[in-house]
Amino acid sequence: MPGPEVLLYGLPLAFLAGFLDAVAGGGGTITLPTLFLMGLSPAQVVATNKLLAIFGSGSATWQYWKNGHVERPLVLRLIPLALLGSALGAFLVRFVDPALFRTLVGVVILGVGALVLINKRFGLEDRYPGLTARTLALTLPGTLLIGIYDGFLGPGTGTFAMFLFSLAGFSLVRASGNARTLNFATNLGAFGLFLLGGHMVWWIGLPMGVANALGAFLGARMAMLRGSAFVKWVYGVIVVLVAARLFFGR
Repeated sequence: MPGPEVLLYGLPLAFLAGFLDAVAGGGGTITLPTLFLMGLSPAQVVATNKLLAIFGSGSATWQYWKNGHVERPLVLRLIPLALLGSALGAFLVRFVDPALFRTLVGVVILGVGALVLINKRFGLEDRYPGLTARTLALTLPGTLLIGIYDGFLGPGTGTFAMFLFSLAGFSLVRASGNARTLNFATNLGAFGLFLLGGHMVWWIGLPMGVANALGAFLGARMAMLRGSAFVKWVYGVIVVLVAARLFFGR
């Protein structure tokens, strides 16, 4: 078990992860390697990461929610599907080769990132038409697939969710608010399961969670203040980090 000195780098990295995650997702690409570097076991890393992620995703969700950047009627319909998908993904992990799946998803997320960045107008305008049949036909199965991915592998879940909401016509700021809310729900569901496993390192997860929440607060405020152009730039950075994590991470 590591000593308290690991928090000297754990806290600032958790803050940075919270900031980036609140803007464009992908905070786990920073916190997971950080927890591994501390010397925790894989089970402790995954469980403790969920503990601190609750703080960050909850902080970001609250900021977007109270400022009207969450499409509540839509997101509340999608949360049960995200939770179902997450449970299904956790079940399927034993039947699929994670290494092959990881490489495939890495290629996909690079393609998604290129599409977002090359299309100059993508995500800069809010064209959401309301709860139409087309919107539901896109977001319902998309949310189920994202939930499955979150339960199966995880890195970049919020980034994929942002892309889904942008396809549905939301600006990137509003897409980020919707994605953070979904991510908070799936984190909460996973947290309950990991809590029963007894692998959380509380003295690391709680202070890093507070730092993550502070970073998320600042990130959400910055995204709403600076707008979708800023979010788009951070999104590009996150795509590269997530892809690197998928291709080369443990």
